Amino acid sequence: MKGGLSIVFGVILAAVVFVLYQSFFILYPSHQALILQFGQVRSAVKDPGLHFKLPFIQSVEMIDKRVLPLEIPQQEVIAADQKRLVVAAFARYRIVDPVRYYQTVRAAQAADERLKTFVASNLRAVLAENTFTAVVRDQRAALMQRVQQQVDKSAADLGIDVIDVRIRRADLPEANSNAVFGRMQTERQREATEIRAQGEEASRRIRARADRDREVLVAEANRQSEELRGTGDGERNRIFAEAYGQDPNFFAFYRSMQAYENGMKAGDTRMVISPQSEFFRYFADPQGKAMARPN
Repeated sequence: MKGGLSIVFGVILAAVVFVLYQSFFILYPSHQALILQFGQVRSAVKDPGLHFKLPFIQSVEMIDKRVLPLEIPQQEVIAADQKRLVVAAFARYRIVDPVRYYQTVRAAQAADERLKTFVASNLRAVLAENTFTAVVRDQRAALMQRVQQQVDKSAADLGIDVIDVRIRRADLPEANSNAVFGRMQTERQREATEIRAQGEEASRRIRARADRDREVLVAEANRQSEELRGTGDGERNRIFAEAYGQDPNFFAFYRSMQAYENGMKAGDTRMVISPQSEFFRYFADPQGKAMARPN
């Protein structure tokens, strides 16, 4: 009897635990929840913690409330200046109305597909109104803000708040890029050739001016050297003349010694002179008297 009561009590306890388990759920800070009853939304729960629901009758649908990424497939866009662009973009969004989100799209995959359609269409529309330069460089941030605002209006019906839309990559198609690169290369080569020609012309002009200045400097230096040499020679002749006037004999002796020194240096030149020559008069007589010539 007691054994049967224990079994019944255990079954009742297990049933109570199971019912309690089915009656409560835990909501984490990263999620929000919808309480569904027979497929219909009864309430939305956004505060984290332990929450109650009717067991067996009601179910819980967890929905992420973090900022979610969305990659937009690469697409080709024609800008206002008729240039083709290959654009790859991405978006960031958050589910702010879980009830509307569940009623319209129900699942994350369906929401992503709807958002990709919104972003792609608005991206083409905005970029088609602007030039290639504006998209790539001048007004990129402002254009992305316009796209984000328009996509956010469309996504509001889904219970989604689009936080940001950005262009990850915006380039010309490969064929156009190669053509543009070829034109840029040709233009740079032309500029390089022109710069080299200008440099060569400047080099020749500088070299000619330097040669002219060198000729002028050399001519001026030669003129000054000739003037100085002439002045020195005149001063030397004046000194020699004064010395000769003071002592003609000593002056003649000094000049003869210089002639001996210069004429008898080692070298390839040979001279044949008679010992009785006037040149050697100081060898025979210290007074320098002329030697008698033999008959």
